This record gives sequence, structure tokens and C-alpha cells, in this order.
Amino acid sequence: MTLTASVRSHLEGIERELVALRRDLHQIPEVGLDLPDTQRRLLEALEGLPLDITLGEGCTSITAVLRGTAPSDAGERPVVLLRGDMDGLPVEEMTGLDFASRNGRMHACGHDLHMALLVGAVRVLCEHRDRLPGDVVFMFQPGEEGFDGASVMIAEGVLDAAGRRPDAAYAIHVFSALEPHGIFATKPGPMMAASDEIHVVVTGRGGHGSAPHLAVDPVPALAQMVLATQVLVGRRVDVFDPAVISVGKLQAGARSNVIPESGEFEATLRTFSSQQQDNLFRLIPETMRGIAASNGVGVEVELRHQYPVTVNDPDHAEAVVDAVVDVFGSERAVVWTRPLTGSEDFSRVLDEVPGAFIALSAVPERVDPLTAPYNHSAYAVFDDDVVTDGALLLAELACRTLGAE
Repeated sequence: MTLTASVRSHLEGIERELVALRRDLHQIPEVGLDLPDTQRRLLEALEGLPLDITLGEGCTSITAVLRGTAPSDAGERPVVLLRGDMDGLPVEEMTGLDFASRNGRMHACGHDLHMALLVGAVRVLCEHRDRLPGDVVFMFQPGEEGFDGASVMIAEGVLDAAGRRPDAAYAIHVFSALEPHGIFATKPGPMMAASDEIHVVVTGRGGHGSAPHLAVDPVPALAQMVLATQVLVGRRVDVFDPAVISVGKLQAGARSNVIPESGEFEATLRTFSSQQQDNLFRLIPETMRGIAASNGVGVEVELRHQYPVTVNDPDHAEAVVDAVVDVFGSERAVVWTRPLTGSEDFSRVLDEVPGAFIALSAVPERVDPLTAPYNHSAYAVFDDDVVTDGALLLAELACRTLGAE
């Protein structure tokens, strides 16, 4: 039996266990870097396997290293890293599933599936360790949803856990919309956007709404600044190197007849190149200060870096497509022509080692992916039938990277 066939057969044998694990994790989502219940359940799932396990100190991460026992012809034994993120979101689940969250939070981005499919890959690769002429690092990571857990794990040494840097790194992310059920998608180059935050505070001098000439009203300046962010994107940004600015918070005053002392807004900035990111980090403060000066108000502008662009190495993106075609058939592989405007802290890993980020559609069968509730929705539903396929692809990519036969 070929290695791929053997791995597939093993996964079919543990499919019910993996689905049960996914549903257990779905009921206990935790937010941020501290996920003790999630970590405990994963350690139970990994118990007894031939792994070198290290727990995080700055977060409840799990780094598990599998040492292959097959001889290697390479001078240095190859290493591959596989990541699954662990955290949920502060969303009240509205799906009505019989295994819905019990604690007021939700795995609305499918990270429960990520953990289950990575455990599946762990299980089958451990079973076939005698055919692995290299090592596998399994990166179970908290804090992807805005907490930059990847940076914490990198600082604590996940990329050096096997004794040398990985030759390749892969992560799968499920989606509850976009593509039909079971489709794997990736692309060379930028796969997801950089994400940054804009914070602007405008300060004037409060007064009575009937006498604005006796005050310095911050509200008109604030309104001009919000509109100016859209003008910046439309007139100061190259359409072939795009950007997105969306204002998510706008606040000033408390009464209709009171001119407030100050107002503020917060926005998200998405870019696909460091050049455009640098350009807007210069233009945004410059524009806000110009508007403030023309209105006679003060302004404080803060731009905060969050996640960089997620950039797939072209060779590894091609390797993903080849693996999907060989294992599942060409109808399951899609190469996107455009990146997503969402962001990912797996970008931190891909900044350090070559690899690829892979999308997997978990849209339930017979559901229209164009109208299905998207990731982060309280109504997002992810079909756990894709867990074994995701595990199989990660295991296949690991075997190919290590030269297993």
C-alpha cells in the first residue's frame, strides 16, 4: 500500500474520533492567549503519542515535535511545520447546532476544525513515523484573532523546536462561505492582507450648540477626517496596489445641544505590500493634521501595526496545488487570482520560513457558498466532514517535504 493510501485508510478509521474532538472543542471556545480548557482537551487527544511536547509560557500553546525514524540521505534531516490555531471569538452563537457553544463565545472562524484536523495529521504521521526521514513540528497556537499568538510562539522558539528551522510551513484555514464544499484554494504571493489600526482623537473647545462661534467644534473636523480616509484610498492609492480603510468606531458628544470637547474614530487599514503600508502610514497622519489645522482643532493620530501581509512562497503554493490534484483530483483545487482582505498571523511564520497558507471550504453541502454566513458570523456553520480531508492534505504535504516514501 502506498504511503498516501495508508494515511487515508488510517484517517478513515479515526474519523469519528476527530469529529467528536471537533464538536467537544466547539462547545468550549476560549478567547485570546489563555485557553486552559482548550489546551487540556488537546493534550488529552495527544496523550500517549511519541511526541516531544513543550507548553508555552506566554500563552497556552502546545508545540509537539515528531521525530521520524526513517534514514535520511540529506546532510541535515528535513523539518516541516504544520500549524493549527486554537482561539474562538467573543460572539454569541446563533446556529442552533446540538453541539453549539455553551459559554457565550463561539468558534465562529472554524479554529475548532483546525485543531481537529491537525490532531488527525499528528495521529497518522505518528503511525507512519518509520517512513519519515525527518521531523515534524506541530504548532497549536492560541491568540490568532487579534492577539498575535504566532509572535509569542516564535519568541518562545517554535521555529527552532526541532533543532533547526523548518524547510516548509503549512496551515489550513476553513471557510464557511466563498467556495463550494471541499474545495482547497491557495495562490502564490500575497494570500491575505496586512492589518493595521488607525486611532484618531480630535480636541476642540466645548460649548453650547446654539453658539458654535464661541466654541471650537471638533465634530466637523472629525467628519472631514472620516471622509478623507475614503478619498485617500480613491485618489492617493495605486489601484494595482490596493488598500482598504474602514471606520468601525466614530464617537463624539452625548447631547444634541452640546458641542463636545473632543471626538474620536478608529479604523482598520488593509494593504497588500509593505510599500503601500508605508505610504499610508505617512499620508494618513499628514492628512489628519492638515484637516485639524484648517479647523483650528488639535489632533492625535496613532497607527498601530497588527499583522503583516501573508505571502505564500510560489514553489510551496504550487506544491499545495500538486498535492491536492494528486490526492483528491483536479476538481478540488482552485488557484485564487486575488488575495483576501482578511489578515492572519501565520504571516509571521511565513516571514521567517517558506511555505503556504491554504483555504478549505467547509460550506455544508447543498448550501450556496455565495450566500452562506461568512466566518465570524454568529450564524456561520462549518461542515466537519472536511476534517479528514484537511488532515490528509497536511500529512501529505509533510511527507512530501520530508521525502517520505
